[in-house]
Formats: sequence, C-alpha cells, structure tokens
Amino acid sequence: MADEREPESEPLTAGPAVPAPDGFDADGPAIVAPPPDYSAAGVPSLDFVRDKIEGRFAQSLGSAELAGETPEARSGAEQQAEREKAAKDKLEAIRNSLRGSGSGS
Repeated sequence: MADEREPESEPLTAGPAVPAPDGFDADGPAIVAPPPDYSAAGVPSLDFVRDKIEGRFAQSLGSAELAGETPEARSGAEQQAEREKAAKDKLEAIRNSLRGSGSGS
C-alpha cells in the first residue's frame, strides 16, 4: 500500500492572456447601449417613426391591390357598375317623363 501513491499533478498554467475588446470591462457591469432608433430616454427617432409609417402605408397599398384582384372584388365592381348604369338610365327616364309632361302645360 505504500507503493500505491497518487501521481503528482502538474501545476496548471494559464495560456496567453487574451485582451478584452475595447469598451468592455470584464470586472464591471455590462453597459447596454440603447438601440440606435431610440434615444437614451427611450424616445423613438424621427427616422424610425417615418420608416415605420412608410412601411405600414406600403403594406396597406399592397393589401388593397391584392384584395382588388380577387374574384369577389371584381364581381363587386361589376355589380356597382351595373347599379350605376341602372341609376343613370332611371334618372334619364325621369327627366324625359318630366320634359314630356312639362311641355304640354
């Protein structure tokens, strides 16, 4: 049992030191920068708001264009055109009937 010795462990040596990136302090708290679209107070920038509005506007235009291409939208447009034509014909008939009765007086 005296022959059974634990092998001596070699002392651990640290590898070459790796420098921390600029602006990073490994010992201090991590500093989180606000996104560039917001100020430090959390207020969105004008460019951010403008881009968001333009994106929503473009999306609504695209949605409207796609909705107009559906068969339901086309049949609705055709029905509207038929109603307008019928209303125009009815108005013309009323005008003609008034002219006919008004000229006899």
